[in-house]
Amino acid sequence: MDYKKLAEDILAKVGGEENISGLTHCATRLRFNLKDEGKAQTEALKKVNGVMGVISKGGQYQVVIGSDVASVYRPLTELCEVTAGEGGQPSQEKKDDRKVVEKLIDTLSGIFTPILPAITAAGMIKAILALLTAFRLVDKTGTTYQTLNFMADAAFYFLPVLLANSAAKKFKCNPYLAMMLGGMLLHPDFVNMVAASKESGEAIRIFLLPITNAGYSSSVLPIILIVWFMSYVEPIADRISPKPVKFFTKPLITAIVTGIVGLVVIGPIGTIISNLIASGVHGLNNYCSWLVPALVGAFTPLLVMTGTHYGLIPIGINNRMTMGYDTLIYPGMLGSNVAQGGAALAVALKSRKSEIRQLASSAGITAVCGITEPALYGINIRFKTPLYAAMVGGGAGGFLMGILNVKNYSGGSPGFLTLPSYLGGDTLTSFYFACAGAAVSVVIAFITSYVLYKDPSDENGEMTDGETKSAKQDSERDSAERSSGKAVTIAAPLTGEVVPLGQVNDPTFSEEILGKGTAIRPAVGRVVSPVNGTIATIFETGHAMGLVSEDGAEILIHVGLDTVNLKGKYFSVKKKSGDRVKTGDCILEFDLEAIKAEGYDVITPVIISNHFNYSAVETVAGGQVEAGADLLRLSDGGNDENIS
Repeated sequence: MDYKKLAEDILAKVGGEENISGLTHCATRLRFNLKDEGKAQTEALKKVNGVMGVISKGGQYQVVIGSDVASVYRPLTELCEVTAGEGGQPSQEKKDDRKVVEKLIDTLSGIFTPILPAITAAGMIKAILALLTAFRLVDKTGTTYQTLNFMADAAFYFLPVLLANSAAKKFKCNPYLAMMLGGMLLHPDFVNMVAASKESGEAIRIFLLPITNAGYSSSVLPIILIVWFMSYVEPIADRISPKPVKFFTKPLITAIVTGIVGLVVIGPIGTIISNLIASGVHGLNNYCSWLVPALVGAFTPLLVMTGTHYGLIPIGINNRMTMGYDTLIYPGMLGSNVAQGGAALAVALKSRKSEIRQLASSAGITAVCGITEPALYGINIRFKTPLYAAMVGGGAGGFLMGILNVKNYSGGSPGFLTLPSYLGGDTLTSFYFACAGAAVSVVIAFITSYVLYKDPSDENGEMTDGETKSAKQDSERDSAERSSGKAVTIAAPLTGEVVPLGQVNDPTFSEEILGKGTAIRPAVGRVVSPVNGTIATIFETGHAMGLVSEDGAEILIHVGLDTVNLKGKYFSVKKKSGDRVKTGDCILEFDLEAIKAEGYDVITPVIISNHFNYSAVETVAGGQVEAGADLLRLSDGGNDENIS
């Protein structure tokens, strides 16, 4: 895929560089802050090849890309300097009339999302170190332990510097001046001065102003508040600085004023707020320890759907930085994530449809390891009952871990792989209880999902034996009622070469197990509706879809062979299940050459899955066919005396 071209298309359709006030990305989405969302061409953007969806929530305009999001983000920041956030002045934007909560979530998400890779890496190193120590593979007094420990501690100790950079980009001020302020809080001389002041009782002063004896290593709120204050100081410094010497005076004024106010006023206030939050956590642990983890465990999937779950992460980080552990957010997210995996794995076990089994099994394994979006979007939301099961399981696991006061010491993406992050303190209690809570979440979600889930009727043309028999009986009854005697015409959904179904290199299609029809070797990566009717189902991966015509014909279109393994890569779905369509409406676009380059056969079977309703299914096109031209003719079953 041409990521630069995709970035250019996205930039144009969000209103151009002048309409962007901020940009970051998470695991699957570009997250824009737009000055005027009305300028964004949302519907056109959804149709761009490579864009999986568009969500506007929590003050952010989110463009869902998938796992390639970082590859799109890089050229986008090159094309659009404002997105890179290398300083500059706040833009002249229209009045922000969003609610306070929306603004807060957007701000926190924009600040913390960019630093998550560093925090995750540090957390995983801590988890590995905890495992090595628990199994006595390394000695705490040895250099191996000490080296790994300071490697992990670097991200936490210098957290104010990391946050200064991302906060500056969010508040639209110079990130390097902001990082300088973060460095002031951590400078060894200041640290030594604080230590000496505490020991001697003599206050630290600057121009007779007292500086609170506070330590800022691993702190969160102080630097965010300081950079926020800097965002107001910098433009003032710009205005009062004479042009001939502005290059020198603007950063001087900004650094001096913000640095002094930060050390004297804002830093201590941030420390007080952080400590108050920590006290609140202690109160919750004492009086209602189960509440927050249970709520987080149950409702995180809904937050992920809107992209607002990033608003919870700062709370968990602040808890770990102030108290040394988190008992609220990460345990709840652990329960939620593994429950999503359990629910998806139950679908994989129960479903008799091969494509659903494949997708559910891979997505389920990924989810229990901490990455839930494939399971959430590919299985749980799509079939609904697994989502309900995941929420029940996650809530139960979160409740249990809350009751047991499970402590997370080092973070990471919550899942089975990061269970060692619960190793800490003087005992293994939290680790054992975290394992128990995760197990409860998985088991309850799995059982609930297995009980509730039912294969959708003819989801992709593939039915169980019982479904096939029942469907055939129903179809036979329906066909007996048909009396019009009219033939049904199915148009070609693609442009390309018509190929007999028997030549498809897959016995499922060539032996007409799924139904009768033909195949097309596409010349253009575009699927259109072959009928006037309804989209019964379309896979999130885009590779297969089922339609029902106004005449009752059920059509399965399967783009390529084994393309489910691409997991949506190179496919851009334009419609959703339940949409009404007319012949010629675009349903799907795909990168034909890219799929070929991956080694997949792009031949596309077009199957009439309820062929037993008709006396004959005839291919009326040969050689090359254009999308929209007649492809199949179905003789009405009402004239077949053998079907009654």
